[in-house]
Amino acid sequence: MRQIFLDTETTGLSAAKGHRIIEIGAVEIIDRRLTGNDYQTYLNPERKIDPGSINIHGITNEFISDKPLFKEISAELLKFLEGAELVIHNARFDIGFLNNELKLVNLPIINIEESIDTVQLARKTMPGAAASLDALCKRFN
Repeated sequence: MRQIFLDTETTGLSAAKGHRIIEIGAVEIIDRRLTGNDYQTYLNPERKIDPGSINIHGITNEFISDKPLFKEISAELLKFLEGAELVIHNARFDIGFLNNELKLVNLPIINIEESIDTVQLARKTMPGAAASLDALCKRFN
């Protein structure tokens, strides 16, 4: 089974308020083994990053000013993701942002129902425990 573990960084918390993706990172796993095939890019969002977001991910407006636009990498990204099951921590957030970007360039959106959300898995298997990536990393060393 081919899976892609994916994460994004954004200019803020809401695609509906015009926030955009500034980084995409994805790692391919086949039959539960890393393949060494990955995808990573920074993007120019054509807007400023909220200061609070910079505090979280450390990506600055200056750093991304010369990076490609989403429309320039969209075909390559979709080819990388094609046929894979997506595994995402907080899938609604990341897929929401990805689908917003895909809509802006008139490409088909990703079906969230075909992904695995590790936040939901963590909440189901450890009810009441913190489910953030930081909390899970601390819990599982």
